[in-house]
Amino acid sequence: MKRGFTLLEMIIVVSVLSILFLLTVPNIQKVMEIVDEKGCDALVKVVDSAVLQYKLDYGEYPLGIQDLVNAGLISEKQTECSNGKQVFLDEGKAYAQ
Repeated sequence: MKRGFTLLEMIIVVSVLSILFLLTVPNIQKVMEIVDEKGCDALVKVVDSAVLQYKLDYGEYPLGIQDLVNAGLISEKQTECSNGKQVFLDEGKAYAQ
């Protein structure tokens, strides 16, 4: 006699796996949002440091984020966070919006 799983056992296993999957997916999405926010905060700090470096090099604050790119202090990629927010300057301070 061959031994195997019954249809009922398979349905129970698939149901348990589905429930576990449904419980973990929202948590993973929340974690990814937190990671994006923390990464954006870190990028703003990097741009703030570049603003200070620009001030030391040129004796004045940059007028915009493009001044930092043109000076080679940040890359074009560092003008936007991974979550789509743009980094901009306001009175010598970096913000993400």
